[in-house]
Amino acid sequence: MLSGSLWEASINLVKKVTLSFIIPAFNEAKLLPATLKAIKQAAVSLDNRGLDWELIVCDNNSSDTTAQIARSLGARVAFEPVNQIARARNKGASIAKGSWLVFVDADSMPSGELMEELAMTLLNPQVAGGGCVLEMDQPLHSFWMFWVRSWNWISVHFRLAAGSFVFCRADGFRAVGGFPDDCYTGEEIWFSRRLKHWGRNHGMKFVILQKYPLVTSARKISLYSGWELARTFLAATVLYPFIRHRRKAWFMWYDGRR
Repeated sequence: MLSGSLWEASINLVKKVTLSFIIPAFNEAKLLPATLKAIKQAAVSLDNRGLDWELIVCDNNSSDTTAQIARSLGARVAFEPVNQIARARNKGASIAKGSWLVFVDADSMPSGELMEELAMTLLNPQVAGGGCVLEMDQPLHSFWMFWVRSWNWISVHFRLAAGSFVFCRADGFRAVGGFPDDCYTGEEIWFSRRLKHWGRNHGMKFVILQKYPLVTSARKISLYSGWELARTFLAATVLYPFIRHRRKAWFMWYDGRR
């Protein structure tokens, strides 16, 4: 808990903070509206604290109405022609005005409580960035729930952010070069490590918010066959370091199935 002059300094700092919510989106016309509406509704917590914020959607070469929907719901739109999540996040960040960047996946819905926890976290000048634990939007088989719980444990204990919700100081983001573009998935792990290292060098920490999980979509489990899920699971847990740069290995993120 902050005290004395440090607390007062934190209050003065947060009054100057602006947040840029950045959503990478490839053919997300179906779920993007709910995500943008959820962010706007949850951001009332930021409004109540006098914090400015903006919505940015990076259209990652979509063939549907993703960009039009984003604009109609008040988001600024960037365009990234190379179909890659890391590049889409970086392109969105390139037009961001905020002193804090918050990356949210297009199939995820932050709650007002999570936004409030985020706002309180930004009061601490010793925070460089972080993420939050996850909750699926539907009941799952016990096998998949085990892996969701396992990921949350890993995230908290090793301080690694899930890509569906990553927040960071804009200066820290630029200092580490953003998300690595040699990864077609898992780029948030590399980014977490780089930002933690940068934070340590500047007396700051990387935190994982735990009180209010981010609700995110479990659609891949119903959209893909058991063999496809098993193949991707094997790639992610055993072969990832060797094939992270191969787009075909990560078809579940790039084949446009929605």
